[in-house]
Amino acid sequence: MSALARSAAAALLAAFALLLIGALLGHSPAALLRIFVNGSIGSPYAVAETLLKTVPLLLTGLSVVVAFRAGVWNIGAEGQFIAGGIAAFFAAGHLPAGRLAAAVALLAACLGGASWGAIASLLRRWRNAPEVLTTILLNFIAVELLGYAVNGPLRESAGRYPQTDSVAGATWLTVAGDTRIHSGLGIAIAVAIALHIVMHRTGFGLRLRAAGYNSSATRFAGVDVDRVTFRAMVLSAAIAGLAGGIELLGVTHRLFELFAAGYGYSGIAVALLGQLEPLPTIISALFFGMLVTGTGELQRAADISAAVGMLAQAVVILVVIMLTTPRFARIGRSKAAA
Repeated sequence: MSALARSAAAALLAAFALLLIGALLGHSPAALLRIFVNGSIGSPYAVAETLLKTVPLLLTGLSVVVAFRAGVWNIGAEGQFIAGGIAAFFAAGHLPAGRLAAAVALLAACLGGASWGAIASLLRRWRNAPEVLTTILLNFIAVELLGYAVNGPLRESAGRYPQTDSVAGATWLTVAGDTRIHSGLGIAIAVAIALHIVMHRTGFGLRLRAAGYNSSATRFAGVDVDRVTFRAMVLSAAIAGLAGGIELLGVTHRLFELFAAGYGYSGIAVALLGQLEPLPTIISALFFGMLVTGTGELQRAADISAAVGMLAQAVVILVVIMLTTPRFARIGRSKAAA
């Protein structure tokens, strides 16, 4: 089965799972489908909201693409997203008003995410601690650090809610017309295109993919695999940090306890559905953006829990893993031949 067919099958099964759960709860599948479509792409407002959700999903998905392609199991995009948001918040608070304020704040977000991800790589090098464990633990640390900050030293001056004050308007990302669509959408697409070029048109990209495919053979060929994987991890974390900075400057304009909203974990599903390729990940992120806004509309109009959207993400991951496992892949090939 081709990569495109696997992705399409996963997306269709995820949509089917949504409709099936709705039917089991006594709703008409046709009515649910209509609500879902109207809530995700049925109006200019719905399209704008879907694109807003697509931006962080695309960037965290690209973060996972880079790491997984290099054989680095970075499960820490959630924590790196938060670290990027915090770094952008501090940078925005100390920048003079000007055209470059937002750009410098986003650069700080990249550095914040990269620094947070580098901790896991250094622990791997110094203590042989696996990234799959350290990145998850760093997620919890980042969440608790954010919670402490917004309930303590960074709490808004009014002191009413566990959140920070809004960042200066000079650092906000520009928006398109009367919508909430901001320039972060263009940045995210540009990052995807740039990653495609880097991964498939540069020596670093070749070494990165080779290290992920077979690290022993790559090392035997004279490549410093440890250096390649460290750079991949830092790049991956920087992209996740950029996602946090864009979300801060383009959407929320302040930090609060649920700032990350699970984008880091959803990025894993986005990357897998995109077959770990930068350009298909754009389409995958758009599909997941539709899932987020569509299931939100189902919650409002049909009283179906938004957790159903998480179930759809789980279906995507399971189907993609099942169809890419060698045993199931052989079954698919034999059926195609028959």
